[in-house]
Amino acid sequence: MQIGIPKEIKPLEGRVALVPEAAAELVAQGHRVLLQAGAGEASGYPDEAYRRHGVAIVADAEALYAGARLIVKVKEPVGPELGLLRDDHLLFSFLHLAAEPELIRRLCEIGLTAIGFETVEVNGSLPILAPMSNIAGRIAVQWGARLLGRPAGGKGILLGGVATTGRGRVVVIGAGHAGGNAVRIAADLGAQVTVFDRKPEKLETMMAVAPNITARYPYASAVADAVASADLLVGAVLVPGARAPRVVGRELVAAMEAGSVIVDIAVDQGGCVETTRPTTWKAPVFEAEGVLHFGVTNMPGAVPRTASIALSASLMPWVQRLAQPDWQKDDVLLAAVNVRSGRVVHPALL
Repeated sequence: MQIGIPKEIKPLEGRVALVPEAAAELVAQGHRVLLQAGAGEASGYPDEAYRRHGVAIVADAEALYAGARLIVKVKEPVGPELGLLRDDHLLFSFLHLAAEPELIRRLCEIGLTAIGFETVEVNGSLPILAPMSNIAGRIAVQWGARLLGRPAGGKGILLGGVATTGRGRVVVIGAGHAGGNAVRIAADLGAQVTVFDRKPEKLETMMAVAPNITARYPYASAVADAVASADLLVGAVLVPGARAPRVVGRELVAAMEAGSVIVDIAVDQGGCVETTRPTTWKAPVFEAEGVLHFGVTNMPGAVPRTASIALSASLMPWVQRLAQPDWQKDDVLLAAVNVRSGRVVHPALL
């Protein structure tokens, strides 16, 4: 199989899908691996680190897409990348198509087969999405704490507080990988944390983490009361492959104090807060209803070294399977296909 690793072009996206050690294993298994020049540099991997493992370095995206059949990239194709895709390409990347109807249309026009990292599901778990969700949850609180500072436009709250002030208040909606990590980081900073989830077992796990964590079922009135008093709200609701449900409406955002902060990790899937809209690392923050919103759609891209190592490790078993001519016998991968031969095939997108 000819496997291509392009350089990401989304603003300030520094990740690379496969690190040199992963590429080396694919080469050793007889595959031809192509890397677009400079694709690994932002993650700390120069071209030479790949070349010495037998990876072919190509000058530009045109050569990369022309020479490869299996395209393994981090983020969904955008802009000029769409013009380089062919109907015989097998695209493997984060897609998040539920919030991107125009991208669905373009991929169907091209006629390729596209598999989303976020729709690879094994016994209810999402093995490729999980490590990126872990990172996003941590970044959400780090940035939320920063934005609460007055120089960033926030209300001037220190999440951990000091002896005479009380703790800052953090509300997390969703206790999966992203939400759970956000809860842990916020609790470690000393905040008073309230987390909502529908699954009792997740609530029990969260309660056991630290005494400054309260775990609750998301009754509408309970969520409304908690959001109104939150200094930092983290949205982390996930329905695999589907658009995120709107859990927090504009009226709840308007009830928050001016200078409060919302970080919506679900923004890739449309966001679980009504006032959320996608942003980039070049301009990550906007204000709505007097509240600062952070809506970057590639949060782990800010820590590309850590994120690339974690992502590559989670990808390897699946890339190895996709590189085989009989990959469609793998029920997990077959179920993860989003579009194929001009049609939308994933149930969450129908």
